[in-house]
Amino acid sequence: MPKITEAKILILATNGFEQAELEVPRDKLREAGATVDVASLDGQKIKGWDKTDWGQEVDVDKALDDVRVTDYDALVLPGGQINPDLLRVEPEAIALIKEFNNAGKVIAAICHAPWLLIEAGLVSGREVTSYKSISTDVQNAGGNWKDVEVVSDNGIVTSRNPGDLEAFCKKIVEEVQEGRHDRKAA
Repeated sequence: MPKITEAKILILATNGFEQAELEVPRDKLREAGATVDVASLDGQKIKGWDKTDWGQEVDVDKALDDVRVTDYDALVLPGGQINPDLLRVEPEAIALIKEFNNAGKVIAAICHAPWLLIEAGLVSGREVTSYKSISTDVQNAGGNWKDVEVVSDNGIVTSRNPGDLEAFCKKIVEEVQEGRHDRKAA
């Protein structure tokens, strides 16, 4: 079984991510011993959204083009309304998510980030939670939407909102330590 202290985790985001949904998993996973990289589309700093207004900038380690799925054990997708909406129209971002899926690696999406899972074709037939306002989107994509704190379905972890971050991070650690998850290709 892999250890979280040996894991390498990627967070993919762009401007408009919900501040806590990037920073809390980044910090909690690092505290647990994982190496965590943040990637943006161009490798430049990105600015968060903090509840009702723009938040702080976050340093970025890599550009999306420089990311290799083979270097990572898991992918974390922060929500907010803006971030996943911008990322879901980026073919390279969706291709990366599909590649993580096809490699059986953990994918974790919170709040509105399941939009990215929908775009990648990963929710059909799967139990998923999300921010309530996109529950219909999840269901229309064939997902079985649950109004619960965190759902894990074969290594794909979803969570409702920033109030669930503690449970979200704990489930990511658990899934990473389980290792590879065999599932159908995207």
